[in-house]
Amino acid sequence: MAKDKLVEQITSMDEDFTQWYTDVVKKAELVDYSGIKGCMIIRPYGYAIWENIQKDLDARFKKLGHENVYMPMFIPEGLLQKEKDHVEGFAPECAIVTIGGQNTLAERLIVRPTSETLFCAHYKDIIHSYRDLPKLYNQWCNVVRWEKTTRPFLRTSEFLWQEGHTMHETEAEAREETIQMLRVYEDFYRDSLAIPAITGQKTEKEKFAGAVETYTIEPMMHNGVALQGGTSHYFGTGFAEAFDITFTGRDNTVNYPHQTSWGVSTRMIGAIIMCHGDDSGLILPPRIAPIQVVIIPAAQHKEGVLDAANALKDKLADAGIRVKLDDSDNSAGWKFSQYEMKGVPVRLEIGPRDIANNSCVLVSRVTREKKFVSLDNVAAEVQAMLDQVHGELLERARKNLEEKTYVAHDHDEFLEIAASKPGYIKAMWCGETACEEQLKDETGGVKSRCIPFGDDSRPSEVCACCGKPAKSLVVWGRQY
Repeated sequence: MAKDKLVEQITSMDEDFTQWYTDVVKKAELVDYSGIKGCMIIRPYGYAIWENIQKDLDARFKKLGHENVYMPMFIPEGLLQKEKDHVEGFAPECAIVTIGGQNTLAERLIVRPTSETLFCAHYKDIIHSYRDLPKLYNQWCNVVRWEKTTRPFLRTSEFLWQEGHTMHETEAEAREETIQMLRVYEDFYRDSLAIPAITGQKTEKEKFAGAVETYTIEPMMHNGVALQGGTSHYFGTGFAEAFDITFTGRDNTVNYPHQTSWGVSTRMIGAIIMCHGDDSGLILPPRIAPIQVVIIPAAQHKEGVLDAANALKDKLADAGIRVKLDDSDNSAGWKFSQYEMKGVPVRLEIGPRDIANNSCVLVSRVTREKKFVSLDNVAAEVQAMLDQVHGELLERARKNLEEKTYVAHDHDEFLEIAASKPGYIKAMWCGETACEEQLKDETGGVKSRCIPFGDDSRPSEVCACCGKPAKSLVVWGRQY
């Protein structure tokens, strides 16, 4: 955490984390509130972050053979009704159109909460043979879920996301796709957002409506609260059977294809804010920051200063670094605070004395460490500091995750940790939904996050709720 607070108008996160978050998203000019309850206006700076996220992820998807498509935003109600579990899961959140122009619609239209049914209706028309598989489709779009309680980026009635929908010849191939895409999200969070996370399988109670299995990535925010960062689902043949999607196999028999779905959303921007930010505002991971380095000229009215600053800007841009030169007439102190609040990873200062010494000053947003570097090697030095900022953010987030993850051996210890220590709880579980519900009720909201991958520890051999023989280690926590 940066030691000195440069931005006074932001509430301290230790004083009121919710107000701190609201202050950051507003004062860093990420969003504004719209005239429609629960819907946000994503401002240029916030949307630029989303564009960089989209560009990065889209390249990862395409490298694996996925193609982008676009489906209608309206779903005929009868189409949604075809998959019983799916419609029951989304019914409370659906927005419904009943009038078109001045006429009552013969069939109501659902504003898409997700697009499985639309993809299935299309796949029925285009999949006929094993030669038509796999279908590796992805869509970048908006969706609508009528949320009761909303907060910018974290939970809004309308949000932006990507949703992958794939069809496969075999169960093994579809299961491989499901896990592969979860790993893509895990790698992206770590390597581009500098956010570590716990990954694993959702319990039966928490899985996606209509899925056979749901897998999740669960990053922890600074205050110990979980944010479901992305999910990947194996559907089996349930949707294919409901929509009568069949193909002729290699042995000339008729089969149902196996389906997956996976997605992440603008909620990731909320994760960036709450995982990396401090009392002065945002700290953006360099690899998705719209401005990676801001140049602040000192005594810019003096001869040669702006010329040198512009030359630096061109040199950094030519090196592929996203750079902004602020040559406005605002004071240097105002500029320092402004770009501190907006989370720009590196600040570059240059003035007459620096020019005389053929040098400039680089300042890290994370540590505020100042480093004098030669203008001859400035691009390499800026890139090195950007990499350093990424590493420091990742390490700091890992430390937070480790320090706020606790182990409960029995029921009493579980309740004690839940009441006094914000964070994740590792505890054994018998597999019964009733125990999940009881722990949630007893703790006022602690839920199962996932059955984690790669963790063979067994704190005990009995369920932390009922005391019966345990089946799985589960990570539990409160969520946004």
